[in-house]
Amino acid sequence: MVYESSYDSGRRPHKPDLTRGYWAAPSDFIYTCISLGFRMDVISMGWFLYQHMGGALLSYVICLFLFVVPIIVIQSFVGQFSSSGFISVFRISPIFKGLGYISLGVNLAVLTYYSMFAAVPFLYLFHSMRPTLPWSCEGMENWFINRTDVEVEHSCKLKDMVEINASIANSNDTYKYIGYEVPSVLFFNSIFGGDDLMANYEYDSPFMFSWELLLCTLLTWGIVAGVFYRFYNTELMSKFLRYTIWTSLILLLTCVIRFMLLSLDFKYVFSFFIAKPSDIGEGIPNAIVFIVSAFGPGWGAIVALASFNRFKTNIMSYSWIICIGQMAIFMAYGILTHIIQGYFKSIIDHYDDVDNLYVYVNHHWALYLSSGSVLATMSWPNLWSIIFFSMLAMMALITMITSLFSVFQSIFDEFELLRSRRSEITFGIIGVLAIISLYTSSNHGVVFFSAMSTDSLFTQTSLNLLLLLVVLWVYGRVRFQRDIEFMLSQRFATWKVNMLRFVAPICLCILLLISVVAAFFEHSVASIVIHITAVLLIILPWLYLPGYMIYVLLQTSGSFKMRFRRSCRPMDWYPVELEERQRYEEAMGNMDITHQLSQMEDEVVP
Repeated sequence: MVYESSYDSGRRPHKPDLTRGYWAAPSDFIYTCISLGFRMDVISMGWFLYQHMGGALLSYVICLFLFVVPIIVIQSFVGQFSSSGFISVFRISPIFKGLGYISLGVNLAVLTYYSMFAAVPFLYLFHSMRPTLPWSCEGMENWFINRTDVEVEHSCKLKDMVEINASIANSNDTYKYIGYEVPSVLFFNSIFGGDDLMANYEYDSPFMFSWELLLCTLLTWGIVAGVFYRFYNTELMSKFLRYTIWTSLILLLTCVIRFMLLSLDFKYVFSFFIAKPSDIGEGIPNAIVFIVSAFGPGWGAIVALASFNRFKTNIMSYSWIICIGQMAIFMAYGILTHIIQGYFKSIIDHYDDVDNLYVYVNHHWALYLSSGSVLATMSWPNLWSIIFFSMLAMMALITMITSLFSVFQSIFDEFELLRSRRSEITFGIIGVLAIISLYTSSNHGVVFFSAMSTDSLFTQTSLNLLLLLVVLWVYGRVRFQRDIEFMLSQRFATWKVNMLRFVAPICLCILLLISVVAAFFEHSVASIVIHITAVLLIILPWLYLPGYMIYVLLQTSGSFKMRFRRSCRPMDWYPVELEERQRYEEAMGNMDITHQLSQMEDEVVP
């Protein structure tokens, strides 16, 4: 394969953004990538995801070795080597540059609903500042729900548990059914008129807005805009993210310790970590969630974040530190969810001695909604509610800011003309996203966001699969190993490359199939607004791939075979730093970087 510059091909040259800057400290790359594990849209979708953490850990560690860490290394490599975001980085093979535009679309799609994960905690946070928590036992004394199909009782003291709204839902000669409503969930339902949002999981249910949630959504985007206004360059943003991430991690650890001190059976708490043989298979859904969450919402964040590294940053060891840190966050989420669900499970256990009785607790979205009622039972409930929901809101804001930071830099890396209008572009995109995200302040938006989330999983997995194709097959295993050895002065083992070439695609194809099934199910009940948004931001961007391929082929000359080969060659693929660029020229055996960097056989190296 021949290396070409834009001057050889006749295409527009890539002009790097020399003002983009670097991390204030090398460790800031680690912190920001670890914070990608704060991702909540996938983790919050299913209550069953944390039932078998012991089995999931084994599966996840195996996946780390097989392909998760190596893919993070590859994403970090292409970003760090080229000092480019997730669009311009496809100079490594220009015919696939459409993948960068697809990743831009999926990142924007995720951001249209992700503000909800900050707005909901803000809602609970502000109500936690009231003298009496609305979802506490005292706050429920004046609670009234207009339901004609049940007989309502109140039970403020049930085995020292949270106040539960108990009702006889149905009975016959054989079984009696008792349902318990969680007050903090009822509180959330009340802002939409009191209907059970999860029970009315239908696209034709009445459309309602919550003005409280809408104001919290606007507050979320106001904070995001303020952060980009105040921390306007890489060094300032680096320090901001470092301190906020550390604060979030400290709050997370504090909440985990406090929840573990609840009056629960410690055998139940620690059963979370114990894997029985049957748990290994049942823990696979957990491992899948961990895998897709490791790369953050959307796609390309790691590529863009790595582009702020110095050229010699050791991404090999950093990738392992990142994955271990993310695994600790997943375990912390799991412990909190496990304890919250165990708290309500003890209510059901209270009736173990009663025959012919079926008891259920109607709890949803454990970390966000049901957790409020558990917090209400603690000493100093207002304080702990403020700490807990501040932590959730901060984590969501960090995720949004990190994703936007990656998006903006990728746009400015690719489009030179926009660099002089950074402020207009930055706040214009934030404004448009804020307007679109107001839909999540409705009952439909709150319930149906998961359809967009499963769509993003499909795109994310597809892009990871295609990245392996581009780097390890089109660019070539030999060149990849040579470049990474030049950059880090250490070799990327051939067996790892072969695992990525042959084993990782199989695992990603399985994950791709699962995401398709999940997306089909979610869209079967979603609203028309979600369908339209998914088409515009998820499906249509895929047209960029064949469209850009045709565009690149038309820009070259010769037969179709020659056009295709030239379009697959790396173009302007070299380090941005002048000293490293000169070293790369010498290593490639040619002192004129404006022409061919090396003259090798004109074929794809396997």
